[in-house]
Amino acid sequence: MGAPYHQFCPVSKAMELLDERWTLLVVRELLMGSERFNELRRGVPRMSPALLSRRLQQLTRAGVVDRLEDGTDVRYVLTEAGRELRPVVDALGTWGIRWIGELGEPDLDPKLLLWDMHRNVDSAAVPDRRTVVHFSFPDAARGEQEWWLVLTDGEADVCDDDPGHEVDASVTTSVAALTRVWRGDRTWTEALRDGSLEITGPEQVRRALPSWFRLSAFADVPRVEVAGGT
Repeated sequence: MGAPYHQFCPVSKAMELLDERWTLLVVRELLMGSERFNELRRGVPRMSPALLSRRLQQLTRAGVVDRLEDGTDVRYVLTEAGRELRPVVDALGTWGIRWIGELGEPDLDPKLLLWDMHRNVDSAAVPDRRTVVHFSFPDAARGEQEWWLVLTDGEADVCDDDPGHEVDASVTTSVAALTRVWRGDRTWTEALRDGSLEITGPEQVRRALPSWFRLSAFADVPRVEVAGGT
């Protein structure tokens, strides 16, 4: 638990647990279906493993998370108290996309972007076979420029090493451009039209690829014009 506020207000009591750095983002990941430690790490890639472990311990002691062990398999699942945080997280996301302005360069992370995209694949729209999409981000840091999504039987894997399978389509863009599409700030069509994003591959695949990915849960939230914003 964080430092106490020494107020009887229930908001202050809740924030003694929830306003510590990364805590609500860990809850966000659990709400999005991550259960194992390495899955959680991929959703908060800039959080140290030691700090993630401490936050999970704190949430477990507070009754927000259950730690379930089956031999060597350890899962973290939200309790009823944890699941009741969904509207809180949803409301924060809605407020953030409406009122927080332009993204800064440090906010752009291809690792997190592809991780988000991989868990929002529309399996019904993807061809009924192994399908590989190669993503190239020339502007990204060395070691983070090339990524592959392997889509098979309703499952999606994110690879930062070439998996060696035939590529069905390649997407070349900047991290910022694809992030804006993913957030719903722009459409695939707009990004393709102005050249900030390019898809190469057979024509049928190029046309279909945008439909393979659902957008962020906050993509449809109406935006509000703010000074310095988008």
